[in-house]
Amino acid sequence: MPLKRTMVYAEADDLAVIKDAATRSESSEAEIIREAIHLAAMRLRRRSEPLRLRRFASGDPTLAARTEEILAEDGAA
Repeated sequence: MPLKRTMVYAEADDLAVIKDAATRSESSEAEIIREAIHLAAMRLRRRSEPLRLRRFASGDPTLAARTEEILAEDGAA
C-alpha cells in the first residue's frame, strides 16, 4: 500500500525513546512510528461485522443439554 505523508507532534521524551529503539533494532525511526500507528489503528478500528465464535463438533449430541451438569462437575458453575 502506498504511504502518505503526514505531520505529527510528539513529546521530546517519546522521540528519544523511538530514536533509541531504532538504533537498537537497526530500523528507522519512521518504521517504528509507522508500526505504532498501525497497531493503534487496528486497536481502535470499528469492526464491520460482529465477532463470531467458532463452532466445533464435540461428537456428543447431548452436550448442549448437559452444560450446567458438566460445568458443575468441573466446579465452574
